[in-house]
Amino acid sequence: MKYVLFLAAIIIIFLLAYIVSNNKKRIKVKPLVTMLVIQLVFAFLLLNTGIGFVIITAVAGLFDHLLSYAAAGINFVFGGMANEGAGPFFLNVLLPIVFISVLIGIAQYIKVLPIIIRYLGIILSKVNGLGKLESYNAVASAVFGQSEVFISLKKQLPYIPEHRLYTLCTSAMSTVSASILGAYMTMIDPKYVITALVLNLFGGFMVANIINPYDVKEEEDIIDVQEGEKQTFFEVLGEYILDGFKVAIIVGAMLIGFVAIISMINAVFEAIFGISFQVVLGYVFSPLAFIIGVPAAEMVEAGTIMATKLLSNEFVAMMDLAKVADSLSSRTVGIISVFLVSFANFSSIGIITGAVKGLNEAKGNQVAKFGLKLLYGATLVSLLTAAITSIML
Repeated sequence: MKYVLFLAAIIIIFLLAYIVSNNKKRIKVKPLVTMLVIQLVFAFLLLNTGIGFVIITAVAGLFDHLLSYAAAGINFVFGGMANEGAGPFFLNVLLPIVFISVLIGIAQYIKVLPIIIRYLGIILSKVNGLGKLESYNAVASAVFGQSEVFISLKKQLPYIPEHRLYTLCTSAMSTVSASILGAYMTMIDPKYVITALVLNLFGGFMVANIINPYDVKEEEDIIDVQEGEKQTFFEVLGEYILDGFKVAIIVGAMLIGFVAIISMINAVFEAIFGISFQVVLGYVFSPLAFIIGVPAAEMVEAGTIMATKLLSNEFVAMMDLAKVADSLSSRTVGIISVFLVSFANFSSIGIITGAVKGLNEAKGNQVAKFGLKLLYGATLVSLLTAAITSIML
């Protein structure tokens, strides 16, 4: 049954992308098939093999150590503020982002990160049917984040046409940044975080190939990133420390606002209709939850969490999942977990638009124009990742 549902999910997701395609005649079938096979192989390796277990255990262990190192700095500054044994969300989940950001800055300074990103981008362009720039951007988005990645493309940004800009933004919204992986791993099983990170990379290429197909000429495909002024090691450390803290503060502020708004809307709906707004959305999203493999008995609850992620952000949805995880099957928890690992939500439209507009106002206006279509595509990527994961559980 799950294989039948998987085939139905793939057909429906591809059809939903096809309906809004800019140029249906230029869709390339071969890259789609190739990347679907690659996704299935990676999902199998990561979720069902000893190799995958070793990889995930190693990565999770690495982040456990990093989070413990981060805790040393956090406890030094904030020790005594929390009750003994308590674990405030801001201190334990968000502030470690600062330390992870520092490590990324060091890797950037010693020139390791740019080399890895550049050559991974070139290799990926051989299989995804897109340009080197798009491939570079997808990998860079998974390292820098959805807004910071465009800084590395500042020099090229004025010359990027609108159709390529859409693909770049889809990748940025579909992936998650390395600096925030540790935070996710404190909330859901690390194996689902890593699986989603890999599958979303290829899923973004696949959905973009359907919604926004085009060919790139060699002379248009420049991926050299802007170097800028040479910084000293300690300037880099300071910059990335502040960037990491800024991200933690922004996420924290968004959580306060979104949790409060959702709480208010739920109270109003319950007072008027006797049912919460999130449950209403759960019924709307429940068919999608069923299609991607969630058992029928749990599809409304799963749909509610999926809708929460779309309307607010993945952190709010992950907290909601943690509250009900014990009442759901392990299959449902796994499927919904990978669905949540992306930046595909309404607030990300504003984040990406603002990031691009800060670098180039005209390009920022273009992003704002296709903002809803961008979210539509990124959500399809999350559904695709969840569907592929479902047949491995």
